[in-house]
Amino acid sequence: MFDSLQDGLKGAFKSLRGKGKLTEGNMRDGLKLVENSLLEADVSIDVVRSFMSSVTEQALGEKVLLSLAPSEQLVKVVRDELVEILGPVDEELRLDKPLNIIMMCGLQGSGKTTTCGKLAKMLQRKAKIKPLLCAADLQRPAAIDQLHVLGDQLGVPVYSDKEEKDPVKVCQAAVAKAKAENISVLILDTAGRLAIDEELMEQLKTIDRQVQPDHVFLVVDGMTGQDAVKSAGAFHEALELNGVVMTKLDGDARGGALLSVKHVTGVPIRFIGTGEHLEDLEVFRPEGMASRILGMGDMLAIADQAQMLVDEEEQIKMQEALEKGQFSLEDFRNHMLKMAKPGLMQKMMGLLPGMPNMREINEMMSQGETSKQIKQMVGMIDSMTPRERKDPKLIDASRRQRIAAGSGVQAKQVTELVKQYEQMKPMLTGMAGMGAGDRAQQLQELQQQMMDPSKMGRRSPKKSTGARLSPAKKKQMKKEREKRLRQIKREKRNKKKPGGDDNVADE
Repeated sequence: MFDSLQDGLKGAFKSLRGKGKLTEGNMRDGLKLVENSLLEADVSIDVVRSFMSSVTEQALGEKVLLSLAPSEQLVKVVRDELVEILGPVDEELRLDKPLNIIMMCGLQGSGKTTTCGKLAKMLQRKAKIKPLLCAADLQRPAAIDQLHVLGDQLGVPVYSDKEEKDPVKVCQAAVAKAKAENISVLILDTAGRLAIDEELMEQLKTIDRQVQPDHVFLVVDGMTGQDAVKSAGAFHEALELNGVVMTKLDGDARGGALLSVKHVTGVPIRFIGTGEHLEDLEVFRPEGMASRILGMGDMLAIADQAQMLVDEEEQIKMQEALEKGQFSLEDFRNHMLKMAKPGLMQKMMGLLPGMPNMREINEMMSQGETSKQIKQMVGMIDSMTPRERKDPKLIDASRRQRIAAGSGVQAKQVTELVKQYEQMKPMLTGMAGMGAGDRAQQLQELQQQMMDPSKMGRRSPKKSTGARLSPAKKKQMKKEREKRLRQIKREKRNKKKPGGDDNVADE
C-alpha cells in the first residue's frame, strides 16, 4: 500500500544522505521533496501545510542539523509527525455491556457488507465472541443474500426479514433476538447509496435514535482519495461517528485519505481492510502505519499475521510438541502449506523492515518461483514414509534417490530440504523455553527464513563470527547449549510439580 508515497519519501531521505554536510539550504530542498510526495499522494492541502510546518520547524533546529546523523534524525521527526496526524486512536474495541450494538454505514461499493463479515471474523478470533449480523440494507436485496453467505462461511447467525420494508423495524427485531439469545455483539449492516443524499441520512439518523448503537463506524473506500474524507465529514456531522474503517488499502490507494481523515474530520481510523479475504481486517495503529509508510516495517502486525496461521488448538498442540522436541518434517510441511496461502507471504514480507514496497514485492513473487519451491518441498515430504518424516536421519542415499524420483526433483534437493528443516528445528524447539522478548526476536528470524524463497531447498550461506573457532571452543559451546536446554526442562518440570514456586514468572 502507498507505494508512490513510500517511494517519494525514500527518495527525499536518500537525497539528504548523499550530502557531505547538511545545511539549512539542502535540508529545505529535502523537505520540499517530502512536501511534493505528500501532495502527489493526494493528502489534503491543509494537512500538508500543518505537517510541513511542524516538520520544518524541527528539521531546521540545532538538534537535527548539528546531530551526528541529521538525515536519520529527520526520518524520526517525519515518523513522529505522521503518528501525530494519524492518532491518537483507542486500539481497544470496548464491548463491556450485556449487548453491544455496532452500526456500520457507508456508500455503496465501499465494502460495507464484507467489512461486517470481516469484523465478525475478528471478534471470533480475538475476543472469542460469536456476534449476530443484521441485514438492514433493504435498498440492495443482494446485500441481504451476501450477508447470509458470509454468515454461513463464518458460522455466525444472520437476522433478516425480506418482507419488512422499514430498516428501523428490522434493526429493532435484531436487537430483540440478540437479547433473547444472550448474544453480546450485534452488527448492523445498514443501507448505502451511490452518493450522499437527504433520504439516506434521515434513515440512518432514525436508526441511530431508535436503536442507540454503542459504536457507529463509517466504511470508506481508500482508493477514492479526498472523496473519502468528504464522506467521513458528512456522515460524522449527521451521526457522530466513533471511527472510520478504510478499505481497499491493498490496491492502488495513494494514502491521501488515510493521512487526512483524522486531521480534517476529527474522526479516527479504527480498522483498515488490506485484502479480499475475511481475515484481511486489521486494527489501526498509528505507530505501525507510520513505520510502514517509511519502509520501517511493523513487527506487531507480523506477529498478528503469524498467529492467524494456526488456531488456538493447533497452537497448544504445537507448544506441547516443541517442549518435547518433537517438531517433525510433517509439522514443517504443514507450516509451509500455511505460508503458501495466496497473498500471505507478500503481505508478511511487506511488513518486514527494509523490504521494498508492495509493488516490487509482487513483481518478485509473480514469477512463480516461491509457490513452485514450496510445492517441491511438500512433494518431497509427501514422498517420504511416516518413519522418515518422524526421523529424517533414516534417509540414506538409496532412500534419498527414491524420494527424489517420487517427487520429481534431484537427490541433492532432498538433502538441502532436510538441512533446512534441521536448521529451523532448534529455533522452534528453543522458543518453548524462552521469555516473551526472546521469543519475539526468534519469531522474527524464523519468519524471515520461512519467507525467503531463495533459501528454501538451498544451502544457507555461512555467517562470519569474526574469528575461527577451535574444536575445543566448539565442544565447549555445544556443552553450554545442552546445559541450558537441561536447565529449561528442569525449570518447567519444577513449575508443574504440586507445591512448586507459584511466584516464578512464566517464561
